[in-house]
Formats: sequence, C-alpha cells, structure tokens
Amino acid sequence: MISAAATFLFACIYALIWHRKGERIQFLLCKKTSSNTEKNYEAMIVSYGSLAPKRYMYSEVMKITSSRNNQLGKGGYGVVFKGRLHDGRLVAVKFLHDCKGNGDEFVNEVMSIGRTSHVNVVSLFGFCLEGSKRALIYEYMPNGSLDKYIYSENPKEILGWERLYAIAVGIAHGLEYLHHGCNTRIVHFDIKPQNILLDKDFSPKIADFGLAKLCHAKESKLSMTGARGTIGFIAPEVHSRTFGVVSTKSDVYSYGMMLLEMVGGRRNVKSIVENSSEKYFPDWIYDHFAQHDGLQACEVTGEIEEIARKMTLIGLWCVQILPTYRPTISKVLEMFERSSDDMDMPPKQNFSGLLENSAHNMNVQSSNSKRSEEIRHVNSRMLQ
Repeated sequence: MISAAATFLFACIYALIWHRKGERIQFLLCKKTSSNTEKNYEAMIVSYGSLAPKRYMYSEVMKITSSRNNQLGKGGYGVVFKGRLHDGRLVAVKFLHDCKGNGDEFVNEVMSIGRTSHVNVVSLFGFCLEGSKRALIYEYMPNGSLDKYIYSENPKEILGWERLYAIAVGIAHGLEYLHHGCNTRIVHFDIKPQNILLDKDFSPKIADFGLAKLCHAKESKLSMTGARGTIGFIAPEVHSRTFGVVSTKSDVYSYGMMLLEMVGGRRNVKSIVENSSEKYFPDWIYDHFAQHDGLQACEVTGEIEEIARKMTLIGLWCVQILPTYRPTISKVLEMFERSSDDMDMPPKQNFSGLLENSAHNMNVQSSNSKRSEEIRHVNSRMLQ
C-alpha cells in the first residue's frame, strides 16, 4: 500500500510539473506573439510617415485627461474621457480596453481617419500605443452624438426640421469626401446616429472608423471576408454577396436607414427587438405614403412638409436592397437640390424579412467567419 501510494504521489508531482511547464511555454508563446503584433503595428505607423497623427506617451494622455477624471461615455470598445491639450483645445480621449486580440480596429482607425481633413469628418489629433495601452485623441464635440436627439421623446422640438435637414446634408457631404475626395477611398461600414457627432453649432461630423476599409480610388468594389457593421444599418450585400458587390453604396444604404430614423424619430430595429407587431419603419412609411398620409403620420404639416418628404424619399431610394438601384452619395446630394415633386417613389422592398434574419444571425459588430457562414445560410433560405 505504501509503495502504491508513493507511486501515485510521484505521478501527481510529475504531472503538476509538466502542467506548469506547459503553462510557462504557452505564456512565452503568447508573449512572443503579442510582441510580434506590436512590432507590426509599429511598422505600419512608421510607414505612415509624416501623415501620421501625433503620438503621445501614456503618461501624457493621463495628464491631458487629468487622470481620467471626466467621463463622457463608455461602450464595448472602452471609455471616453474629456481632456485638454497643452494649447488649451478641448479633446475627447477614447481609452480602448486592454487588447488581448490583434487590435486591428485601433490601427485601422489611426490609418484611415488620419488621412482625412473635412468639415464633416471628426479630426484625430493623436494616439497612444504603449503595449496594451491604447488611446485615441479626437476633437471635442460638445453636443454629443445624433442618437440622443433623434431617439428622444420630442426630437423635432429639440433640433427642429431645418436643423435636422442641414445635419442630413452635412453627413452626405462627409460621405462624399470619404468616397471621392480622399486620395485613398474610405468606406466607413458603420454609419449610424451613434457615430455622428455634433459640434457647438450642431454641424455633423462622421466618427468611429474602426470598421472602415481603405481602397484605391479606381476600385469600384471591395473584397471582404465576413460581415461588419450594426444590425439594422448593414447593407444586405455586406453579409451576403448574393445581393451584389460590396462598395461605397454599402455606406449609402446605412445612410438611408439613418435618414429614415431621423424622419421617424425611432430606431429601425425597434419593431423586431421590442414589439414584433409594430411595423419596421421603411415598411410603415411605404404603407402610409400609399395612403397619402405618410407625413401626417410623422406629425409633419405645413411649410416643413417639403423637407420631411424629401428626406423620406431620398432615404427610401438609398435603402434599396440591391445596390444597383441605390444612388451614389454624389447623386444623393443632387437629389437634395431638387424638389420632392421631381422624385419618383421607389419600389417597395421586403425589409422586415431581411432584418429578422439579420437580427437572429448577426452580432452588433460581427466579423468572424463562423458568423458569416450562419448569415449566408439564413440568406440562402430567405431567397429560396
């Protein structure tokens, strides 16, 4: 019995030693992988040359935010704090959670937004990259994001239709710059009210380029693996190539959904998430327009009727399921210059079925291949 117990004890000790040794090897491998990833990021930023935004030390970023004293908001990406640069400019500093993955979104944002300079695109003043400590320093936008206004109880009373219209046109100008004004074309892939920031004069600026994709100006379509974006705003072709090729018109779809939300004052996925009996807004507005009471249903009368009608018609054209039938963002700006009487009503789409399938098979930001396979499977069934 003593001999058997000793043998068992020796076996346990031996297994424990090898287990700890395995953990040590795994730790060293992970550390090496992390180190290689950091070197890759460093190389990418160095190759960016003089166009790269200013780089800050983590200690400097902490001073800028007064040791992260004034929190503005938080999300799955990290936490945003208000800060002040040495020259007195107010900034919003986004501290990303410690990145255990490859942190591609961080580098993607630095590489894409750092190339931009437009009145309707938020400015990136600098960034911090010290191991797992990563932060992005943006210009401060005192009026926050668009979603807190259009989803409020009385959004039109807060902003007013004229200002809402000006915001819609400003966002379109920002998108046109990204699609056609940059040396390198940028497709945002996450246009939604939460990513539209408002300055002190309520001028809109497109923000959050973590999912953006850069391509040559001559490229008409993009090659992608997996889907990216937010449920309710993702263009059909982004999560299923059955609908067409991914291009700048994928941003046009997202813009159109946002435009309809601005008119309707409610989330376009509300009917699926909260109350399945409530119609999805694009379907709802189609039905009301068919009965010639669409604008009255949105509580629109009198002199602002032309503004609301134009925004609605443009939005409905932008959310055509097949990208071939959507206008480009340049064409959208032309449509804003025309009278709504000169615009035809676009054909009705099967929005509800598309959204239900997307909502059941996608994360808010889905990009992994497993999810993409599920989405493709659902969409193939939907099209049968």
